[in-house]
Amino acid sequence: MGAWEHLRVVVRETVRRHPAEGSSRVAVRAALTMLVPLLVLAAAGRLEWGLYATFGAFASLYGGRLPLPGRWRVQLRHGALLSTLVVVGTAVALSPHRGWLSVPVAAAVAGAAALLSDRQGWRPPGALFPVFAVSACASVPAAPAGLVAAAVVGVATAAWAVLLGALEQRLLPAAPRTPPPPVPTAGRPGVRAARCAGAVALAGALATASGTGHPYWAMVAAVVPMSAATVHTQLARGVQRAVGTVLGLVLAAALLSLPLPVLAVVLLAAVLQGVAELLVGRNYAAALVVITPLALLMGQLAVPHPVGELVGDRLVQTLLGVVVGLAAVVWVRDRSAQPG
Repeated sequence: MGAWEHLRVVVRETVRRHPAEGSSRVAVRAALTMLVPLLVLAAAGRLEWGLYATFGAFASLYGGRLPLPGRWRVQLRHGALLSTLVVVGTAVALSPHRGWLSVPVAAAVAGAAALLSDRQGWRPPGALFPVFAVSACASVPAAPAGLVAAAVVGVATAAWAVLLGALEQRLLPAAPRTPPPPVPTAGRPGVRAARCAGAVALAGALATASGTGHPYWAMVAAVVPMSAATVHTQLARGVQRAVGTVLGLVLAAALLSLPLPVLAVVLLAAVLQGVAELLVGRNYAAALVVITPLALLMGQLAVPHPVGELVGDRLVQTLLGVVVGLAAVVWVRDRSAQPG
């Protein structure tokens, strides 16, 4: 296959719209999983803990889109994992050297999560959410008491996510009992895990050394392509991350410039989470248009920054991470894997 043919395939994968059966259920569940904990935190005057709730809520996204028998166990396992990583990230944030310390921690999490994803058949696959959870929480300065808050909020939100998933399975028609197809992978698990860890470490080191804010965005962006199954879809996923982020920053700048009351912020976060789940299975770039303002909104609740600075950091760090991730896909390839 020539270079132009490879490019054509990547472009086709970048713009392709996939079917997403069951996405409406996931969207409603994800919105409710986000809404209720944020309302509780807002009532308690602790909306800055919303970042911890966000990662506990991600437990609802695992286990497939349609309710299968035993899916709650999958969500419980991921809820426990994500809650643990929230606490680990917060523990890193206790250190005055949290910026550099978070890099090897996130890289180790990336490698371990990639191996677990392969072994357990995670749906969605890959290390994105674990890396996001530990690195984002590590970026927010914390006091020892913050460890308790991180643990309580993360665990409580994950438990709420599992409960909603179990209620969905009980109250709504279940999916057929036919086991879901295995998550496709390319190449050997050890190579993929090493590539994930290396990409996160390099992106984190470059971003931290640059002195710009929010280096964890570079680490998250670097690991994004690794969850796709083939070289072409990995390259397309990186392009989608860049394009979707650029478009999402336009919406983010507009929303973050509005003087929104607390209740409006909470409702907006829940709506964005739901819309993201409607779109992510169809086209990742389209989902990033709403995921980007959601991520910035939750970050602003934890540690506010000037909007212009925030948008600029997101753009620079995302592009840096995407470049590192795509370079890893091209240069650190398992030669036993299929290219497309």
